[in-house]
Amino acid sequence: MAGMDEVEVVVAHRQRATLRVGDVFLKVDGDPAHADIEVRAMALAPVPTPAVRWHQPPVLAIAAVPGAALGVLGEPSAASPAAWAAAGAAVRRLHDAPLPPWPGRSLDDVAAELDRECAGLLAEAVLPAEVVRRNREIAGAALRPWTPVFIHGDLQITHVFVDGDEVTGVIDWSEAAPGDAMFDLATLTLGHEERLDDLLAGYGSDVDRDVIRGWWSLRSLVASRWLIAHGFDPDAPGCEFDVLRARMREP
Repeated sequence: MAGMDEVEVVVAHRQRATLRVGDVFLKVDGDPAHADIEVRAMALAPVPTPAVRWHQPPVLAIAAVPGAALGVLGEPSAASPAAWAAAGAAVRRLHDAPLPPWPGRSLDDVAAELDRECAGLLAEAVLPAEVVRRNREIAGAALRPWTPVFIHGDLQITHVFVDGDEVTGVIDWSEAAPGDAMFDLATLTLGHEERLDDLLAGYGSDVDRDVIRGWWSLRSLVASRWLIAHGFDPDAPGCEFDVLRARMREP
C-alpha cells in the first residue's frame, strides 16, 4: 500500500530472522528464551539500549537506535579513537553492574565446545591443520577460571552504535549472562585488534591481553562451522579465517 515502509531483511538463517520496518526491528526467534533474556538484560543494563515496542513470542519488536555501528567486521572502523574509548567506558559500566539473575556458560562448557569444533574443523579440512592446532594452543589462555561479570555475550562491532563520540545504543542482548569480561572485549575488537588500545582508554588497563588474544582465537574457531552452515563466509577478508591466520604470523 502507498505510504507503507519497505520491509528490509537484516539477517535471516535457520535459527532466527530480523526484519526492519521503518524505525522498528522485528526479531523472530525459534527459541523464545532468547527474546526473554534480551528483554530482561536490556532492562538491567546500565548502558543505552533499544526501546522495546512490544513482545509477543516468537516476535520481539524494538526501536531503532540513533547513530551508526562502531564498524563492520572485515572493514576498517571509521569511528574515532574517542568513540572507541566511549564504547570501552560503556562496557566497563556493564561489567561493573550487578550480575543478571540467570546462569552463564561454565568453563567446562566453553572447553568442550572448543574441543568439539576443533575436531570438526580438522575432520572436515575446513582450515589447514596447523592453523587449527596453533590457534587451539593460543585459545588455551582463555580457558582459566574467571570472576563472572555482567557480559553482553555477543558484543560484535555491529552491535555498538555511536553518534560522533557518544555511544547511543547497544543491541542484540540474547546472549547476556554472567561471564568473562575479557570475552566481551575480545568480541568487540575481533578483526579490529589495532583498536584495542582505543577501547581500553575508556575501559581501563586492568586487562590480560594474552587472555583477550586467546578469546580472539577461541571465538573464531568455535564460530567458523556455524557461520558456514548458516550461509555466512568466515573466509571473507578481515573475518574469522583471517583472524586465525594472523595468529600464525605472531611469535
